Amino acid sequence: MKAYLDNVTEYSELYQKTNKKYNSISLLRLLSISLFLFFMFYYIKTSEILFIILAVLSFVGFIILMRIHSKISFQRLFAETLLKINKNEITFLKREKTPFENGVEFIDFHHPYAYDLDIFGEHSLFQNLNRTASFIGKKTLAETLLQTLPETSILENQEAIKELKNKLNWRQEFQALSILSDDSKSSYEAIKNWISFKNDPLSKVLVSLSIILPVLFFGFVAAYFITSKAIILSYVTYIFIANLIVLGRAVKRIQSEIAKADNIDKIIKHYGLLIEKIENETFQSKKLVELQHHLTFKSIKASQHLKQLSELFSRMDTINNFVTATLFNGTFLFNLHVLRALLKWKENYASEISNWMDIIGEIETLDSLANLAYNNEDFVFPEINSDYKIEFKNLSHPLLNPATRIGNDTQFYPQSFVILTGSNMSGKSTFLRSLGINMVLGGIGSVVCATEAKLHPLPVLVSMRLSDSLSDSESYFFAEIKRLKQIMEALENQPAFVLLDEILRGTNSDDKRNGTIEVVKKVIAKKAIGAIATHDIEVCLTTNEYPDVLINQCFEVEIQNNDLHFDYKLRNGICKNKSATFLMQKMGVI
Repeated sequence: MKAYLDNVTEYSELYQKTNKKYNSISLLRLLSISLFLFFMFYYIKTSEILFIILAVLSFVGFIILMRIHSKISFQRLFAETLLKINKNEITFLKREKTPFENGVEFIDFHHPYAYDLDIFGEHSLFQNLNRTASFIGKKTLAETLLQTLPETSILENQEAIKELKNKLNWRQEFQALSILSDDSKSSYEAIKNWISFKNDPLSKVLVSLSIILPVLFFGFVAAYFITSKAIILSYVTYIFIANLIVLGRAVKRIQSEIAKADNIDKIIKHYGLLIEKIENETFQSKKLVELQHHLTFKSIKASQHLKQLSELFSRMDTINNFVTATLFNGTFLFNLHVLRALLKWKENYASEISNWMDIIGEIETLDSLANLAYNNEDFVFPEINSDYKIEFKNLSHPLLNPATRIGNDTQFYPQSFVILTGSNMSGKSTFLRSLGINMVLGGIGSVVCATEAKLHPLPVLVSMRLSDSLSDSESYFFAEIKRLKQIMEALENQPAFVLLDEILRGTNSDDKRNGTIEVVKKVIAKKAIGAIATHDIEVCLTTNEYPDVLINQCFEVEIQNNDLHFDYKLRNGICKNKSATFLMQKMGVI
């Protein structure tokens, strides 16, 4: 929190200082253009050469001030964005609100755990983690949260996250540049479409004319100034018209290249700034060094390639300005030459753009996970093993208030599967979600909400919070049966970490009990690790048949001073208290 507060002070001062410069340059710019008009007026009135010189100097000063103004405008916006980033972190840590995108568009009801564990949506894991701003960044973070990485990738991510954790200012500057890019799904898709759109090369005749006609045009212009023969001006006019006719033959090609590419030059320019930020940083971790290495193509940095592409698109945009397009193309076929350069760039470098954008997404994802580690110094990186050992000390849910959350110790060896009992509100579902969320985080290389952790990365399979699917005309019960089938089929391929919460609620008690017992037996037969929560004591007796695999654990509730008291502490054994009966008696229901 202190670092964010210090940054707010620093960036507030920087913004105010930059804002003063911005306002001063704005006034000077207005003054310079006013002087230009003033001197031009007196030159016209008096024909004094001094006034035309002063007018030219004023206009040159205006151009210079325009460039300075543009630079300072970006600096002011950059400082303002950094200020907002730090204020958002303070607001978030104070738990006043979560001012980050929630990734609701990535919700997948059919995913093995995304909906059950609230990976996306309001107050979700994604929303709490998300420090991305580009579309590719959000997409990469979402895809990362939906998978378990191989052990080597987890260890590489851990190393990269540890390094980025300590690069707070660099991470925030990268985030600010990403925010300023104003990237969106439509702009991302426009670039992808441009990459995939294949055009035939320009014909040799068109290429030849693009060289010959401008040479003739300027040759005749030079000849006119040398000879002063009026007839030459008519030749110049004919060539001007010929240039426009030639351009007309290429207009469709030009339009096809820039179709749906509004502001694409600005987006690519900001991609270049993000890439340049990565290129210029010194990294030590293997993954970050490798990502940085992939940003050099044909011995030239990717940021330079993107800068060139941005300039080409910016120049090509002049085709939409009638006056500029007519003047520039009538004289030297400007847009046709830009088209040639654009097609050449596309041929040489377009195949790499997707890789460069993917690297931006990777860095934004790692930055988000590094931010989680930075904001939670008490979280730890789990020790990764390949012995199916899963253990957490002081495990809790990372989204709970750190001032009030209660941790629990749990391990899944020698017994690998827990039958969990406890009354409603005692903490069973929260515990299962804590297990699931931390398995997801540990499986992508992130820190977990525990003081110690050992982890064998496994796919996570969950049946906890399904919903009726009205569009598919299926009930909750049928959706649950389909999920259980999905889990069993997944277990055919490899072991997994399975979490089940009160399954088969849509049937009678005997059917539910027998079905639950059979599910437990089949799950452990397929070498699954995990836990199932149940209210049925007879399910717990299954541990007598499989004492080496199953273990009973519970959350108890105590009656103190004629009131229920929940301590949310995990215990060994089967739950004994009957809180529902007590609560109904107390409230006069029975």
